Amino acid sequence: MILREIGIVRHEYSDDEVRDNAGKIEGFLNIYPEYAEGLYTIEKYERIFVITIMHKHLDEQFPLKVRPRLLLRQNYRIEDLPEIGVFATDSPSRPNPLGLTLLKIRKIDGNRIDVTGLDLFNETPIVDIKPYTRRYMASGSEDG
Repeated sequence: MILREIGIVRHEYSDDEVRDNAGKIEGFLNIYPEYAEGLYTIEKYERIFVITIMHKHLDEQFPLKVRPRLLLRQNYRIEDLPEIGVFATDSPSRPNPLGLTLLKIRKIDGNRIDVTGLDLFNETPIVDIKPYTRRYMASGSEDG
């Protein structure tokens, strides 16, 4: 399997600031010049899916059950959190460290896409971009 890095995430926030403000970070996607042609007509979309490599979670070993740590911010104790399967979470600890995030496009300038809604660390490698269209909209229930 070959994955090609097509760009990189850029912003000025620390990892802790990203964790505390996930989904609220503004920054940009720097698409490498050799892939810039692939952005042709992307300005027609308001939002894009970005697929990344979670480069800070490249462990050889990974748990298949995790505790949803986001609940720690709501004053739960780690030992009170239930264990759930990694595929039922968005935990970065997974068999393949791929990230998927939905971003709002603010502006496009050449091979730079200014975005809002980031939950990615600075310098996260980008491996693909896909437009968000109405067919991805939920049908009104959590499970589709």
